[in-house]
Amino acid sequence: MSFWKNKKVVVTGGAGFLGAPVVEILRERGAEVFVPRRRDYNLIHLEDGLRCFAEHRPEMVIHSAAFYGGIWINQMYPAKIYYENLMMATNVIEACRLSGVQKFVGVGTACSYPGYLTGELQEDDLWNGQAHETVRNYGAVKKMMQLQCWAYKKQYGFNGIHVILTNLYGPGDSYNPDRSHVVAALIRKFVEARQNRDAAVEVWGTGRPIREFLYINDAAEAIVRAAAMYDDVEPVNIGTGIGTSIRELAETIQEVSGFAGNLTWNTEKPDGQMKKILDVRKMKAALQWQPPTSLRTGLEKTIHWYVANKNAADARE
Repeated sequence: MSFWKNKKVVVTGGAGFLGAPVVEILRERGAEVFVPRRRDYNLIHLEDGLRCFAEHRPEMVIHSAAFYGGIWINQMYPAKIYYENLMMATNVIEACRLSGVQKFVGVGTACSYPGYLTGELQEDDLWNGQAHETVRNYGAVKKMMQLQCWAYKKQYGFNGIHVILTNLYGPGDSYNPDRSHVVAALIRKFVEARQNRDAAVEVWGTGRPIREFLYINDAAEAIVRAAAMYDDVEPVNIGTGIGTSIRELAETIQEVSGFAGNLTWNTEKPDGQMKKILDVRKMKAALQWQPPTSLRTGLEKTIHWYVANKNAADARE
């Protein structure tokens, strides 16, 4: 019998970019999934979490709900990002404990790693310094979620795990410039430049920094696998372990999108950290798996989806 057959699971944020494919996989494998909506259960408040779990009695909770975005959102709403994400995580975990939920899966982020570190980031590095100042509020909250699981394990025997995700991209993302991250932002630029027959597209920086990009369906599969197979209170990285320069990323998007104009680099804009990818050896061993989608294949699927859904994708918050 499948691990997921008839298992009751609550997925917070289950209608979002990451949560929706997680829900789809779980349902395909036989789980009974409930997605709480904020209008019905505001999980910032403990009483709403307790009411949700009392009414739906989940055996497992996957917490992917978050208020976050790109640089602009972090600059405009640093306190809101800190408060809402901290209260959601804290109260969802406490509600899980009080409600007898068997397992909690917390979705973390690579921006929790110390901002000064470069290269391949290992799980043991997580507490070796503060997150980069541009994402310190969001990164710190995600670290607190992992720490809460550790403390609850020690005092209550609570089963909570923490997965650390690298940069995500794919269908369903926000392409709103106020919320989008680098892949979505570049896809929109190149698609619009092709449609408008522009002569050039400008990209910030030198293109030399190296980053890691994980296709959204692969991220969802990893979360579902970790939920079933991983029970260590220490975090586990989820990524490809493959570094791609921003220049290579931009040139691939340019080619796949069909933009025939020039690519220019605004070197007056900062590059940021020169290399930041995750060490995924623990993931491969624990989940007996690695992401199957190549960057080019993932970009092809994403750009095809974006062109077909452009208006809705651009408006998505």
